[in-house]
Amino acid sequence: MSSILTNTSAMVALQTLKSVNSNLQQTQSEISTGKSVASARDNSAVWAISKVMESDVKGFQAISESLSLGESTVAVARNAAETVTDLLTEVKGKIVAAQEENVDRAKIQTDIDALRDQISSVVNAAQFNGLNLVKGSEDVNILSSLDRSGAGEVSAANIKVARQDLTASTGEIGTTGLTGGLTAANYGTINGGASATGFTTDAGGLTATVDFAAATGAENFTLRINGNDISLSTTGGETQENIGAYFATQINALGLEGVAATDNADGTITIANTNGFEGVDIELASTTDASAEVTSVNGATPTDADKVTIEQRAATIDLVGSTKVNDGDTFTVTVGGATSSYIAGKGETMEDVAKGLKTAIDSNRIDGISTAVQYDADADQWSLAVDDANGDGTSTTFTLNVTTGGVASGGLFGLNSLDVTTNEGANAALDNVETLIQNSIDSAASFGSVEGRIETQSNFVSKLMDSLTAGIGTLVDADMEEASARLQALQVQQQLATQSLSIANQAPQNILSLFR
Repeated sequence: MSSILTNTSAMVALQTLKSVNSNLQQTQSEISTGKSVASARDNSAVWAISKVMESDVKGFQAISESLSLGESTVAVARNAAETVTDLLTEVKGKIVAAQEENVDRAKIQTDIDALRDQISSVVNAAQFNGLNLVKGSEDVNILSSLDRSGAGEVSAANIKVARQDLTASTGEIGTTGLTGGLTAANYGTINGGASATGFTTDAGGLTATVDFAAATGAENFTLRINGNDISLSTTGGETQENIGAYFATQINALGLEGVAATDNADGTITIANTNGFEGVDIELASTTDASAEVTSVNGATPTDADKVTIEQRAATIDLVGSTKVNDGDTFTVTVGGATSSYIAGKGETMEDVAKGLKTAIDSNRIDGISTAVQYDADADQWSLAVDDANGDGTSTTFTLNVTTGGVASGGLFGLNSLDVTTNEGANAALDNVETLIQNSIDSAASFGSVEGRIETQSNFVSKLMDSLTAGIGTLVDADMEEASARLQALQVQQQLATQSLSIANQAPQNILSLFR
């Protein structure tokens, strides 16, 4: 049936043309924008995901700039620490040269002072955009990432850069007393005892008395002094006096520094240790019963392989390794009426405290007082040994006090007090400069490690941005080859649909021919 009121064919052709035009418009939009999802109307879910990822990319671009700034800042600090290490190495060379007495120590000291000033100049100039990582103690955080959880929560991640104070500042002494049951004894004891005491030194040093018995038969035994063996084979006719005189002569013949034996002409000998920082071990090592010939050492009856130690002349502060050292803890030692303090920094250990106290005491240049840092591997314990070389037999004040709340000393604490113009100063400087060099090496290593981490993170962020950008493109970018082919097809379809609509609209004209 034909109708001039309802043209079904035209309606179908019109809907087809509309559909083709809509698809053609969509395809032309993809070609012109390059995106298959250009707005939330196109695909709301995909569009939302892409926008979140685009915001992350934008954030990572800012992070990349932050990492570049941080890497440059750390690089400046590392170069400064390495330069300081090189300058301190030169200082050490000057100090070594000053160990000889027939050199012009005053001129060497002038060179050391010049190097010290140069170190200060390097430390003060080592800043990037106003940030100096070799001065002060507060850590610096560098933004390194934005971490997004599965729930959509975003948190910032940072790379912590620990400042390495390479100044020679003495810090500020804390005045707050210990609380919570802590006392000075919790940090260290003097000669294993109370923290408020004194010690007495004697020019003759500490001694041990060895008491011999007369030989009753054939014996073979060895008396060992600091690993040096003195052997005697008896026949049974030797007197106490003979044996004592023999060993006294043989001990002195060893030529051990600070060790001397005296024959008391009564079957005993006295072995003296005048070394400030080295003990002397006395042992029996025999093939038969040697204890029959040695009746006592310092009043004790020995057996084979017993060891008696003549302790060093120096007194010691034995630091308690299990006690935590906090930033600003102040350790004050009084030696012979002179007070010396070291203020610990963040993350320091008892080893640092021992070395710091040594530097502090040496800096005071107390007449006759010398120091050494010692470590007992068996007890895992660090000690500061203090010797009074005056050896006048009078008691020397020796106390330890600990307070909190101070401002830490600089990592090159003691640099300004290096003095090689005297024998004592040159000896102390040689020990202390090693600590300074190690501190600067540790600082450079710390900066180098952080710089490497920043570089790695920077490379990762760059690759991550590329991956995110590629992922966004996969979601929203148009397939241009497909769009081009579809455009041509739709253009043909548009022409055909237009032609079909034209034909459908002409159909009622055919009805007119029936009325002619």
